[in-house]
Amino acid sequence: MSAYILEKLCRSCKRCLNACPNEAIKMVGPQPVVQPELCVECEECMEVCMHGAITFRADKEAQANG
Repeated sequence: MSAYILEKLCRSCKRCLNACPNEAIKMVGPQPVVQPELCVECEECMEVCMHGAITFRADKEAQANG
């Protein structure tokens, strides 16, 4: 599993981007997006997110629930 950003809750504050030790989160347009191949599940992004917009789910489940 890797981190997954819930777009409806995200406010694009970039706190997760700055917290990620592996630079697994990149900005794509106005929204941050997790690159699952770089995510090491450290949960740093989830801890700093003030909006509860980050969760950890299997990629298939995250895509299905988009």
